Amino acid sequence: MSRLELRARADRLRTHAPHVVLCATGAGIAYLVARHVLGHEQPIFAPIAAVLGLGISYGQRLRRVGEVVVGVAIGVLVGDLLVRAFGTGAWQIALVVGLGMSVAILLRAGTLMINQIAIQGVFVTLYAQTSTGAIVGRWTDAATGGAVALLLATLVPRRQLRRPVVLAREVLSTVADLLLEASSAARDGDVERGRDALAHARGTQSRLDLLRAAASEGVDVARLTPFRGSHAAQARAVSALAVPLDRAVRNVRVLSRRLSVATDRSEVVPQELLVLVDELAGATLRLAEDLGGGRRLDDAVDALAAVGLASTLVPRSSLSADVVLAQVRSATVDLLMVAGLDDAAAHERVPPRPGEHFG
Repeated sequence: MSRLELRARADRLRTHAPHVVLCATGAGIAYLVARHVLGHEQPIFAPIAAVLGLGISYGQRLRRVGEVVVGVAIGVLVGDLLVRAFGTGAWQIALVVGLGMSVAILLRAGTLMINQIAIQGVFVTLYAQTSTGAIVGRWTDAATGGAVALLLATLVPRRQLRRPVVLAREVLSTVADLLLEASSAARDGDVERGRDALAHARGTQSRLDLLRAAASEGVDVARLTPFRGSHAAQARAVSALAVPLDRAVRNVRVLSRRLSVATDRSEVVPQELLVLVDELAGATLRLAEDLGGGRRLDDAVDALAAVGLASTLVPRSSLSADVVLAQVRSATVDLLMVAGLDDAAAHERVPPRPGEHFG
């Protein structure tokens, strides 16, 4: 195993360490409560429910806990009824699993609930513990584990709640880098650098996917974490800006591609247009810094608006230059929306070019 791979695995463990600690703690607490408070001799499902409810991510914990608890109840009920009617054995297990999963699908249950129903049915069928006390005990164990999971779910590290904002800043910084790479390659007529810039632009999708997932997870966390109001609000704000940011990145990809094509074909791109691309990069970087620092975005909005106004003064020339200019203007509107402006206000900051309607 290479040193780079070892470092990557260590980084992955470091990233998930809070989840591991939380799951381990939740499993231990759930067992102690079910064993010593409720008096259950073998509270197997309490730590299991806690671990499944907490999971390896912060998102959708409320749903996971609900699916575990309801899944245990349905699985035990189906298994108990069929064991009483048909006894235990291989075909009975198949019947319990098939019927239980069918009920879950009819209820439009998630994957976790479907699996829980099947697992609980197998347990009941194999061990034939069908007394009312055993059935209630399994369900209360699951409810105990779920309650512990929900309690611990409110203990979210500050770093995790800020993750969507950090990722948004990284994506915006990447956009600024892409713009500078593309304009620099076109200015120098460097075909290889232009192709590298294009490849870099095409590789931004994974960062956007991470941002969307983190923003969605942050909103889920906000529902369970009453102690981090400001960070929860930030997570919701980042979730709202994910769509215009995605559009901005797509526009920059097209811009990079067109500049790469122009460089490859030795087309002349007006210097004032390349300067405009650089200015958009600077405004984007200002937006990244202010957003990441939790500062007001007025300066970033002004910088982007200046780009929008300047874009009306760049003369038309070749097809490639016109495409690049159109992408600069579209990306500017998208970034203004990332900064918090609505669609109408963003378009007002990027006025139409003479004789054109920009919408």
